[in-house]
Amino acid sequence: MTDKIVVFSNCASGEEAERVARALVEQRLAACVNIIPGVRSIYHWQGAIEEAGEWTLLIKTTRSRFERLEAALRRIHSYQVPEVIAVPVIAGAHSYLEWMDRELDADG
Repeated sequence: MTDKIVVFSNCASGEEAERVARALVEQRLAACVNIIPGVRSIYHWQGAIEEAGEWTLLIKTTRSRFERLEAALRRIHSYQVPEVIAVPVIAGAHSYLEWMDRELDADG
């Protein structure tokens, strides 16, 4: 088991996804954020079933940064209740995990 996590979140537009991703990387809360366009979400919201086109963010970070990352997402995200779900990275390429450490710990 590593100290790394991948955090999932969705955004309402490509512009928002890019803005959120850039902010998280600039603040060294994420080493990398992948933006996946064109996902469809179907969900309950305020008593109705909703459907929306969204952009999914795959945010690579560490467990120790999760609370700060979540707080940043809540501040900059347009959704009233943004998705913020973290899953552990059990294993990964040693060179990639080392790169993440360097980027997250670098002086910005």
